Amino acid sequence: MEGHKMKLIIVENYEEASIEAAKVMLEVVKNNPTANLGLATGSTPIRMYELMIEDHKKNGTSYKDIKSFNLDEYFGLEATHPQSYHYFMNKHLFSGIDINPENVHVPNGAGDIQVSCDDYNKLLAENPIDIQLLGIGSNGHIGFNEPGTSFDSVTHMIELKESTRQDNARLFFDGKIDEVPTHAITMGILNILQAKKVLLVACGENKAQPIKVLVEGEKTTDVPASALQDHNDVVVIVDKAAASLLTK
Repeated sequence: MEGHKMKLIIVENYEEASIEAAKVMLEVVKNNPTANLGLATGSTPIRMYELMIEDHKKNGTSYKDIKSFNLDEYFGLEATHPQSYHYFMNKHLFSGIDINPENVHVPNGAGDIQVSCDDYNKLLAENPIDIQLLGIGSNGHIGFNEPGTSFDSVTHMIELKESTRQDNARLFFDGKIDEVPTHAITMGILNILQAKKVLLVACGENKAQPIKVLVEGEKTTDVPASALQDHNDVVVIVDKAAASLLTK
């Protein structure tokens, strides 16, 4: 596995994974008060965001000059919709820290999609990401870059796979798959690879297969996360369950 500069951290459980992830993220924030953070939604980062808020309240770590850029947004949900990622970020992180609302960026899931994509690509070109937080889908997606997405992709609209919509229905939409949007707008894989550092966190048995491919497998568009094998600064934090198929 030459060329891999992947740091793998295996911990017992979700709580420990969240603590380790918060350490990595806070190191960037504390060392660079004007850092550009690439952020993610989903169930995985929720505890890490809580720990960032706790640190802010206890230690006064400031976000007033930090900018944030989210990976993705559902298409067709207004920013005020409780299941939109704008709303999620405000609820789980931004409301608890001193970030300037003008410095918060989430792709626009409403209106002219091509304009939204072009605007976001321009924004990312002007604001290189210092650290990009990622989760991983049970099918290996990063952001909403589903299997088959080109590694050269930039911000684009994508049709969500059935498995992704089922996962998200279970976690966030009370099991109601018909309420899960069918499309999303997402940073492309190329955008993600341009971040200076990548932090990927995965917990649970349903993440074990994509983690195995990411860490030990071949690079393939069938598992979009495997694109990270080309990145020179990746930290992968997994719990025992997500690491259960690793052999080395």
